[in-house]
Amino acid sequence: MTRLLLLIFALSQLVLSKTVNYKWDVSWVTAAPDGFSRPVIGINGQWPCPQIDVETGDRLVVEVYNGLGNQSTGLHWHGMYQNGTGYMDGTTGVTQCPIPPGHSLTYDFVIDQVGSYWYHSHNLGQYPDGLWGPLIVHDPKFPYANEIDGEFTITLTDWYHQQIPDLLAVYESTKNEAGNSGDEPTPDSALVNGAINTTIKVQPNKTYLVHIICVGNFPGHAFLFDDHNMTVVEVDGVYTQKTAVGNQNVRIATGQRMSVLITTKNDTSKNYAFWDTMDINMMFFDEGRDPPPNFNPNVTAWLVYNESAPLPDPPTIYGFDFIDDVSFVPYDLAPVLEPVDHQIIMNVDASSINGIYRLTINNGTYLQQKVPSLYTALSVGDKYSSNPLVYGSVNPFVLKHNEVVEIVVNDYHENLHPFHLHGHKFQVLERTAPKAGYFNGTYGNFSNTPIRRDTIMVQNGGYMVMRFRADNPDMSSRPFVFTPLLTNPTCLALPLPHRMARQFRPHGYDDRGSRPARQYASTTGRPFQLQELPAPELGQCGRKLEESAQYDRGCDYRSANDVWCDISARGATTRLQFLGGAVRISRL
Repeated sequence: MTRLLLLIFALSQLVLSKTVNYKWDVSWVTAAPDGFSRPVIGINGQWPCPQIDVETGDRLVVEVYNGLGNQSTGLHWHGMYQNGTGYMDGTTGVTQCPIPPGHSLTYDFVIDQVGSYWYHSHNLGQYPDGLWGPLIVHDPKFPYANEIDGEFTITLTDWYHQQIPDLLAVYESTKNEAGNSGDEPTPDSALVNGAINTTIKVQPNKTYLVHIICVGNFPGHAFLFDDHNMTVVEVDGVYTQKTAVGNQNVRIATGQRMSVLITTKNDTSKNYAFWDTMDINMMFFDEGRDPPPNFNPNVTAWLVYNESAPLPDPPTIYGFDFIDDVSFVPYDLAPVLEPVDHQIIMNVDASSINGIYRLTINNGTYLQQKVPSLYTALSVGDKYSSNPLVYGSVNPFVLKHNEVVEIVVNDYHENLHPFHLHGHKFQVLERTAPKAGYFNGTYGNFSNTPIRRDTIMVQNGGYMVMRFRADNPDMSSRPFVFTPLLTNPTCLALPLPHRMARQFRPHGYDDRGSRPARQYASTTGRPFQLQELPAPELGQCGRKLEESAQYDRGCDYRSANDVWCDISARGATTRLQFLGGAVRISRL
């Protein structure tokens, strides 16, 4: 009888869930969201890109065709666990190769979460050029469902008139480091729902669930609904106990999401402003520079009750009293994770590396690999997959399955920084005020039921303590500054779909994973003692080596340090040796 009931329940779940299909052509379109016309990256000829609406339990299938012509691409599903489908995470260089121009890839995974999310390119700087959109997971069991009459989404972003590759070329240059101390590009405007002067139609005496998503590139945002109270009920896909904002202010970091309840007036005689501002401290003052003349960090949208009534001026703000988002309480009152099995200390700072300004973690910067780290983990086998050296210069940390992990982030940099963890939600135990000092091994007072989320802003000159359970055994997580966390690679049992492996071939890559990593042998400390292995066949280390034996940057020569790789080409064998990051090329 029990088995029959379980079968009936399983079949009912299959009937209730559905498959949501999209077929997208990612291509260039022209848009002028703030009045300045420029190329942006759209979907099916439209921009802003569409919102995805699904229900928990649905299967999402998105066929993505790269019609850009001049850039590779890919889509990351920000905040999705991808438990068992880590290869669908969409992080170029970590879980997949980019989609080349003229090629397609189908993302296919089950939505087993609830709340507010978004999708965006994880390739080059494409999402600030427009390739982003909301992803809202509706929940029939939403705990405040009987209180709402409707819902809508608000996106917040900084916007630039120049395309991001051009801005990056200047930002990541020796000239910028020498002349501007590595300063970031300055936004030209702020946008609400991909535009200025956005209007949102509302009905009187209704309670709306508002999904607010910061899809920005650089600064955080502060926002308010003029003369309307907000009550926070969700952050980053985690339901919260109701938290009334009251007379305080709300801020949101890049990548964060927040859902609030607002109740409209029982009066349609006037309209009301929604006001947003970019963080000028983050953009300028924390870096010791002034805003350029006539710079406007603000943007106004409106709640429209009456289309015949005027749109009012935004409110005048004289100061901020921000509510602390660490003080939010999860709806389920999940207790703090303890004891800690694995503590990781990350010291964040910046350094000039070869004359270019780089952010660092523990004095190392991230170098994206040509072969994704997930593929390397799958290809090197159990003997080597738990050894961080096979993954190259990506600051990897290897975790054991189901251990409780604590990450302490000390922000030694002059500015504050958002951190996002893929594949998990973490509890935020502590976050200090700016310039409050660094973690000394002693904990302050923290909640027994700390808030969980997947993105957090860490204050400059301070620290943050997070904990999570490493219960997603695949290579699917990394913080904002690209330090991969590998959750028990030896437990990997993910069959890599052929469509993912085929992505290598247009680039000339070996689709079995990182060849230098596969050549990695046993170590007994430094210097490494390398075990002789058979030379790979032509092309198995990446692109073909030319007769002149020139170092081809398209090859994955950074997958492991201090190893060698042989390539047979044109009747000769060339040996590449990796010695502390240097490359030695010799004929055999």
